[in-house]
Amino acid sequence: MDKFLNNCKEFMKDEEGLTVIEYVIGAALLVLGLTTVFSGLGNTLSTKLNAIVANVGTTTGG
Repeated sequence: MDKFLNNCKEFMKDEEGLTVIEYVIGAALLVLGLTTVFSGLGNTLSTKLNAIVANVGTTTGG
């Protein structure tokens, strides 16, 4: 049992793979943020383009 506890303590102290995990989490947050920004931007552009098309259609009589 002591060997198991010692192995657990050593595992918790080991920071070798921590950098990779930090980069993966950072990249995931970056992708999530960019997706949110571009999704909102796409909706805004779509709304504005639809308004322009509607105005052009009424101006030209179409």
